[in-house]
Amino acid sequence: MKRVGKPVFFIVLLLIVAITTLSFTGFSIQHGDIKTTYIKGANDIRWGIDIRGGVDVTFSPPEGQDATREEMAAAESIIKVRMVSQNITDYEVYTDYDKNRIIVRFPWKEGETEFNPEKAIRELGETALLTFREGYETDPVTGLYSGVTESTVILEGKDVESATVGTNQNSAGNQEVVVVLKLNGDGATKFEEATGRLAGTGNISIWMDQTMLSAPFVQSKIAGGEAVITGNFTVKEAKELADRINGGALPFQLQTDNYNSISPTLGQGAKDAMVRAGLIAFIAVAVFMIALYRLPGVIAMIGLTGQIGLVIASISGFFAPFSSFTLTLPGIAGIILSIGVGVDANIITAERIKEELRTGKTLDGALSAGYKRAFTAILDGNITVIIVAIILMGAFGPPKSFFATLLTPFFFMFGPSTAGNIYSFGYTLLMGVLFNFVMSIYASRLLLRSASRFGPLRNKWLYGGEK
Repeated sequence: MKRVGKPVFFIVLLLIVAITTLSFTGFSIQHGDIKTTYIKGANDIRWGIDIRGGVDVTFSPPEGQDATREEMAAAESIIKVRMVSQNITDYEVYTDYDKNRIIVRFPWKEGETEFNPEKAIRELGETALLTFREGYETDPVTGLYSGVTESTVILEGKDVESATVGTNQNSAGNQEVVVVLKLNGDGATKFEEATGRLAGTGNISIWMDQTMLSAPFVQSKIAGGEAVITGNFTVKEAKELADRINGGALPFQLQTDNYNSISPTLGQGAKDAMVRAGLIAFIAVAVFMIALYRLPGVIAMIGLTGQIGLVIASISGFFAPFSSFTLTLPGIAGIILSIGVGVDANIITAERIKEELRTGKTLDGALSAGYKRAFTAILDGNITVIIVAIILMGAFGPPKSFFATLLTPFFFMFGPSTAGNIYSFGYTLLMGVLFNFVMSIYASRLLLRSASRFGPLRNKWLYGGEK
């Protein structure tokens, strides 16, 4: 067996303590009113709707309506506009084009006391009101259209046949990205009259509900039912504007397939109960492991502590540039379950070491053989859990996620099933099992082999053997 020096114990222990501590506390520097975060902690975790309260809803076109990809993309864009217009920026919107559904998750607004999920869903699912108005006059307090912009509607969504991204040659002879509008008969007539009246003197603003999307200047009279919107767009910006314009002309109203809602008070209480349950379980497991397996039990709990720290780091984003993962109640359950998987790995190893000692092997030989014989059983058990976690993330995660895309051929026979809380469970379970490999198989082995180099710790009884 390759010997592991005594200093390795303290090095690995210090690394585990440092990573675990930082994963919970984070690291930031305060300069006056400015706080700069370098390492995110547990307080930076983004809690799911089932904890902080909010709505989880799935929209789809009316039964029998086969929406196109362009219409679904436009509907997604409409929902995002409405979210922002209601000052809800912390939302998630996923569009599953294969199953014609849009999954929306958004929390309750800060300080909101009256929870009416039906009203919130109704506001999101109603067909958007797209209007083209004269000028861009707005109220300085509310930001809503006012004056001549409020009273003069040039076009409505029903007048627009389509909006697409195109290119146009500008006055300098360069190609620029534009949005091309195609109007129907009535729309073309009204637009020709308005552009003739405002040519060279005014603007026509484009509004979604009461949110202004754009206000291009009218350069000349436009006839023929086709117009071009310029504005130094990037391709992405032009695509977003075209989707929003198309959304105002959608021929259907989104219907609600299913939704869940929860109040912040109930969610916070459930989170606190779950965390307490996890802490009690960890203490009970620690007592059991140490009482039954002695020194390997102590080492196992050090490794499990590091495993928890790494899982928390993978959720919080740890390093400031990375976004926090959304943690739900099932996600916390996934952490607790992954601890159980980690305990199982350490029990298998400790039992193998005891068996080797009973056959008369030396301590060093028993440690080497014990870890070697336990590895296959641990690997098999962990691989099966990893497969389950990947399937959960693919089936219940965002339609465009890596695992959802990878497993699409196997999920075509299922109906709508996306649920962010189950996705969170799969994620934390996957991270926990992966970090279990790091801690239970490698870190714990280094700690135990290094500890066995100290004279007082070479008594076989400490490892489950006879005194």
